[in-house]
Amino acid sequence: MHVTVYSAQPYDRQYLEEVRAAHFAEAGIEWRFQAATLNAGTVALAQDSEAVCVFVNDVLDAGVLEALAREGVKAVVLRCAGYNNVDLDAAKRLGLFVARVPAYSPEAVAEHAMALIMTLNRKTHRAFNRVREGNFSLDGLLGSTLHGKTAGVVGAGRIGLVMARLLQGFGCRVLGYDPFPNPAFDTLGERVDLDTLLAQADIVSLHCPLTEDTYHLINAPALAKMKPGAMLVNTSRGALIDTQAVIEALKSRQLSALAIDVYEQESELFFHDHSAEIIDDDVFARLMTFPNVLVTGHQGFFTVEALREIAEVTCSNLVAYRQGESGPNRLT
Repeated sequence: MHVTVYSAQPYDRQYLEEVRAAHFAEAGIEWRFQAATLNAGTVALAQDSEAVCVFVNDVLDAGVLEALAREGVKAVVLRCAGYNNVDLDAAKRLGLFVARVPAYSPEAVAEHAMALIMTLNRKTHRAFNRVREGNFSLDGLLGSTLHGKTAGVVGAGRIGLVMARLLQGFGCRVLGYDPFPNPAFDTLGERVDLDTLLAQADIVSLHCPLTEDTYHLINAPALAKMKPGAMLVNTSRGALIDTQAVIEALKSRQLSALAIDVYEQESELFFHDHSAEIIDDDVFARLMTFPNVLVTGHQGFFTVEALREIAEVTCSNLVAYRQGESGPNRLT
């Protein structure tokens, strides 16, 4: 079974190859790695492939799925949990098998979110640069103690639960909001409505999928409801926040700090080296001018354990497709 792997990075090749050789040698999977992102202009790279393996910034709208089907593709496996980039109705109409990796090392993303909070709170990123220049002044590096603060976790899925547990461990009062209540959260914090969470939380961390209901969940009205001087953290999907509104909240000091591992227009930036280029995205460039903004390039998932689990589930999904099974991870 030939599988074209789009948006393939060296680490994708390493772990997909290792897992296939170690656990799926008899499955007949043959990877075809492509660095290109899947879109209407790169569909032809999947010629003669029975399946494609895609990531968060690949485009799988109706037009692309129809073109893939014409190339003979019958299965789409995602190396991620989110599937907002896939037109599932079109996939069903075309009879395509679509499966995802519903959860992988939730600790990886939650720990990264915690690292962002700690970095911004104690300004260790600025201290690192100062010390390298021989500047040991503490002016401008004043932080605050996390113990006793109120932290809000938006989304009480697997990652949200781990995040709540970490925050609880730091001595924070934890509030949680999820439209689908999870009783498992009750041992970690207090379930409240979103407005209450925004009004009381010193730190708001987003851990929810991108849907029609959560698109720009954090917009200008939501930011106005937040506790003045709160920190906002997003390690889920870029479009959960209205970036322009967040910039205005930073300028007005309504937000004291912002940490993002995702960005609404990240497909043109993330996972590639642009260090020798001019970045044309004026919104992103404005974000980078704030000393209280921390941006990482969608690396929350990036641990050995998570990459190994992604590869294992991806291979399992391909085996389920080949054997005609639905499997727990199938979307269509």
